[in-house]
Amino acid sequence: MPPAPQQQPERHPIPGVKNLVAVASGKGGVGKTTVAVNLAIALAKFGHKVGLMDADVYGPNVPIMLGTLEQPKATAEHRIFPVDALGVKMISMGLLNPGDKPMVWRGPMLHSVITQFLRSVEWGELDYLIIDLPPGTGDVQLTLIQTVAVTGAVVVTTPSTVALADVRKAIEMFRQVNVEVLGVVENMSTFLCPHCAQAIDIFGHGEGAKTAQEYGVPVLGEIEIDPRIRVGGDVGKPVASLGEGAAAAKSLFALAHAVVKRVDEVRPTAGGPSVQID
Repeated sequence: MPPAPQQQPERHPIPGVKNLVAVASGKGGVGKTTVAVNLAIALAKFGHKVGLMDADVYGPNVPIMLGTLEQPKATAEHRIFPVDALGVKMISMGLLNPGDKPMVWRGPMLHSVITQFLRSVEWGELDYLIIDLPPGTGDVQLTLIQTVAVTGAVVVTTPSTVALADVRKAIEMFRQVNVEVLGVVENMSTFLCPHCAQAIDIFGHGEGAKTAQEYGVPVLGEIEIDPRIRVGGDVGKPVASLGEGAAAAKSLFALAHAVVKRVDEVRPTAGGPSVQID
């Protein structure tokens, strides 16, 4: 008879961090990092103390979107100070390994760097720590889930059938490990033609809401296709930094309001019992 599975260690919160929100996606290319960066900035604009951890080790694009390559400082005790960018405390492998050199790492090395980002960074007092996860359901996701108490996860998708097939796997992963799914964000939801003012559903529309309904979770927001959102990330000035009144930022600030509301709803039960992951 095989031995009974051992219980995973209890997941502890990060000292000083009130809420830890993971931003995830089932597949790449759905705008997950764009959502994570603008969500963090919008929360900071609300007056919250916000941190942003770029856990997408293989594609650390957060520094580009925040317009900084400043090197984080470290102490003799191997403590790391995050970089301040647009009012958000940020850490990323893109700051520690700049340039085009790829990260060719196996699982144990990923576990080590993610644990260091969580436990060795001087985050200070934060209302929200946003974690931009890599796409999929791999080692980084499991390390995060097993290491710290996660308040909840925001799952980003586009309306396309292929993206939705993978987002279901992401939702199932979080449920399997007792992490609350705060809701679904449908990115690239629709496009308003600047010439005829007609809405064009390039990737479809509303499928994210159907998936959310299927799993009994809220739709946190629908983010339109707007070139200003893409340009803002490319030049290091995300549209959320322009404020809630900026036309291209309205849906992103609406998302931030929805996340705050959901976090307040789930906080009493967040970071539930640990589970065994086979």
